[in-house]
Amino acid sequence: MENPETALLALKFFLNKLKKPTKQVILYNVTMKVFRKCRNFDKAEILFEEMIRAGVKPDNITFTTIISCARMCNLPNKAVELFEKMKDFECKPDDVTYSAMIDAYGRAGNVDLALSLYDRARTEKWRIDAVTFATLIKIYGKSGNFDGVLNVYEEMKALGVKPNLVVYNTLLDAMGRAKRPWQAKSIYKDMINNGLEPSSSTYAAILRAYCRSRYGEDALIIYREMKAKGVGLNVILYNSMLAMCADIGYIDQSVEIYDDMKRSKDCKPDSWTYSSLITMYSCSGKVMEAENVLNEMLEAGFEPNIFVLTSLIQCYGKANRTDDVVKSFNRLQELGITPDDRFCGCLLNVMTQIPKEELGKLVECIQQANTKLGYVVTLLMEKDIADGVFKEKANELFGTISKEVRKAYCNCLIDLCVNLNLLDKACELLDLGLTLGIYTDIQSKSPNQWSLQLKSLSLGAAITALHVWMNDLSKALENGEELPPLLGINTGHGKHKYSEKGLASVLESHLKEMNSPFHDDPDKVGWFLTTKVAAKSWLESRKSPELVAA
Repeated sequence: MENPETALLALKFFLNKLKKPTKQVILYNVTMKVFRKCRNFDKAEILFEEMIRAGVKPDNITFTTIISCARMCNLPNKAVELFEKMKDFECKPDDVTYSAMIDAYGRAGNVDLALSLYDRARTEKWRIDAVTFATLIKIYGKSGNFDGVLNVYEEMKALGVKPNLVVYNTLLDAMGRAKRPWQAKSIYKDMINNGLEPSSSTYAAILRAYCRSRYGEDALIIYREMKAKGVGLNVILYNSMLAMCADIGYIDQSVEIYDDMKRSKDCKPDSWTYSSLITMYSCSGKVMEAENVLNEMLEAGFEPNIFVLTSLIQCYGKANRTDDVVKSFNRLQELGITPDDRFCGCLLNVMTQIPKEELGKLVECIQQANTKLGYVVTLLMEKDIADGVFKEKANELFGTISKEVRKAYCNCLIDLCVNLNLLDKACELLDLGLTLGIYTDIQSKSPNQWSLQLKSLSLGAAITALHVWMNDLSKALENGEELPPLLGINTGHGKHKYSEKGLASVLESHLKEMNSPFHDDPDKVGWFLTTKVAAKSWLESRKSPELVAA
């Protein structure tokens, strides 16, 4: 019997025939099960209230049935309310009811009670269904306990409970937020091997996981699989793909995705779409392409925000188009946007790239954007200033800007000093950076090797750190200190995705110009090594008044 109305008629008919409450409760329970099967909680609740009014005492089956009906209808608070009524009718929950309440309490927001019941379930070996496991995975995921997520998954498999699509989707979403794409990939393979077909939610979860962690190739495979199967993407997913491609320099792939998005009937580019594309073209130095996207953005009715203007300034800076940098800065003011630390840092970075004769144009912009930064830049370019004033004002500046940008500012200021051949001021900034903890562990010593770590430094900061280190080595020799068997310089691996040369190749040229004995190590990428004997001979031969003063 599956029709609720027929079930009610049958109930009324048989209730008139049966006068014993023990028999009547069975009839109510059978009818309740019909409502559960039809997922009609409203009628189940009305029936439960009628049952109470009729003086028929509900039993464990009654409560288990209506609680599970509430769960099926996504009404966890109702399930909790009914569960807590059981004691009023002297009904003791069994393992099945307790297991169901792990899910109900979890979805109702009472996480502590849900986890407490789960601990009891493991001890007493209750039978837990896949829906409850999915809720537990969500609980651990929301709390940031991603190891707990995986533990639940492993326990589920160990108990022989077959994960359903909801469980897999929940797992994939958790691994995406944990930035564990390799585990998301493994879980996705498990799902496919278990014969489950990915849903649109599955694809969205795995795509987000790959995009967040910049797994470019894997994300593109999933993206193209979605397109082949006709699974649509929303604006957020398109933008996630474009942001990832922009971040890892996938220009051709970004164009493909952008064109797909424009052809889509369900979603159109928004301001974030244009922002990602402009950022990508700007980082690549493709001025015309960035300007074309900006024009499309304006035609679509979107004004450029601070992120877009920051990217454009970066782009014009790479192309040495200083006047366009100034125009973009003026546009920011016209739109009433207040320059933030990142924007000012971008202006500072542009100053390290343009010809010396054009620096004045940007000094004025920086002074308007951040007076403290403008004052430091002005002092940097002045020749006659009192000792300690430059360092003091730079220290004040670093105290006012966010910690996230302090290293970028310090790098740029040192780069500017190196470009202007102001080694003393570059050394002051490096020393300040070390004092404030902006730079850490640049020099390291062990009995067998002294090292210079340049991995997190800009080119100018790296060259400055190198000269300071050479000075320190010379002083160590003068003081009679013994050098170790090996000396090494670590520049890190490879090059930046948008740069033509890495720090290693530039520093290698610099070391050759200095006739240094450091040579790249074929076994360690980015390392340059020399021996104690070679270093000592070279240091003694290159004593320079300028370096000693530094």
